[in-house]
Amino acid sequence: MTLMSVPGHPADIDFSRKPLVMGIINCTPDSFFPSSRAAALADASRKARQLIDEGAHILDLGGESSRPGADYVDEDEELRRVIPVVEEIRKFSHIPLSIDTRKAAVAEAAFKAGADIINDISALQDDEAMAAIVADYGAYVVLMHKKGSPRDMQLQPHYENVLEEVLAGLKQAVEKASKAGVQKEKIILDPGIGFGKRHQDNLDLLRNIPRLSALGYPVLIGHSRKSFLEKISGRGVDERIYASISAGVLAQLKGAAVLRVHDVAATLDAVAVVRAIEGDGVSWSG
Repeated sequence: MTLMSVPGHPADIDFSRKPLVMGIINCTPDSFFPSSRAAALADASRKARQLIDEGAHILDLGGESSRPGADYVDEDEELRRVIPVVEEIRKFSHIPLSIDTRKAAVAEAAFKAGADIINDISALQDDEAMAAIVADYGAYVVLMHKKGSPRDMQLQPHYENVLEEVLAGLKQAVEKASKAGVQKEKIILDPGIGFGKRHQDNLDLLRNIPRLSALGYPVLIGHSRKSFLEKISGRGVDERIYASISAGVLAQLKGAAVLRVHDVAATLDAVAVVRAIEGDGVSWSG
């Protein structure tokens, strides 16, 4: 499978052999998992090479932490953190690049530098110009469900029926993207594990990935090392790799199209084992 990207011409991404593994690079000083932080350009470049060597299918770069309690990062600072990293990676790789941002100006600058996907935790809500920018560049977009902002989303989240409310929110986001001209095949949905969700809400959403997939779009699951796994395993963020792999395997079996993870090599090993047993009997390296 060859995935190519040229600035201004987003990659064609094949979701048919799922899940794709998206490796996380946080170009921030404050993301919740310290080992994912790569605030300096050299560190981000080194991390990108490592994840590519491990077999990542997509890299997801973020310049604004969205951990619970995180503060807003202004546009200039986010541009400073992210765009040089996109430019640097494009010197040595055509791997599809996803940019985790809520800001249209950051998205446009990233597309011009060679990015392919916008991973918008606000599902096009925080910046009214975002949908048009994505459409204009013919790019992919991840529409994620959340309640509140990163600063307050985990204070007192509440749902009457989390699955139905998330489904309704994602349908509204799809409608907004479609009206702006975003191509149907370029839309990816994310239920927002840990984003304004209680512990049981996260479990219910993971249990119901087939219902999310039934909307007709690839589903991305961002479960990696999150705090709901601590409630299950009792382990801190540095020790949650086994819990993360378990959740990823479950998501794979339930039909997730993309797994957004910190631990690319371990996840790919697990993906290959599941495919060998449950799939066509052929191990998969990407």
